[in-house]
Amino acid sequence: QVELVESGGGSVQAGGSLRLSCTASGFTYKDGYCMTWFRDNGGKEREGVAGIDTDGNTYYEKTVQGRFTVSQSANKNTLFLRMDRLKPEDTAMYYCAAEQCWKGAGRRSWILNPFAYHFFGQGTQVTVSS
Repeated sequence: QVELVESGGGSVQAGGSLRLSCTASGFTYKDGYCMTWFRDNGGKEREGVAGIDTDGNTYYEKTVQGRFTVSQSANKNTLFLRMDRLKPEDTAMYYCAAEQCWKGAGRRSWILNPFAYHFFGQGTQVTVSS
């Protein structure tokens, strides 16, 4: 059974930084899982923020490119999201997700699509004040 547990959310002022963590269990790197951070601000569809595939390639939503960095631990069972230069519009519940990587074309579109994932964590709240 895949389980994902996020931590590291909190409240910061605009321009500040946070680091989110997601500890995964129920699969290993040999199972070929991609992992992605999504966010939900309650107003629209859950949005893909940053993902990483089994080759270590990273993918970012355009509004966070250059400010957020996604990475994994050496054993690939912990996913991180370093968020710098945070803005009020980054305020949301952030979720970690995992799914066996799509092997076809269009990896970027797939990895940031919330409907591609069966497994999500419970979320961690990020609040950025102006």
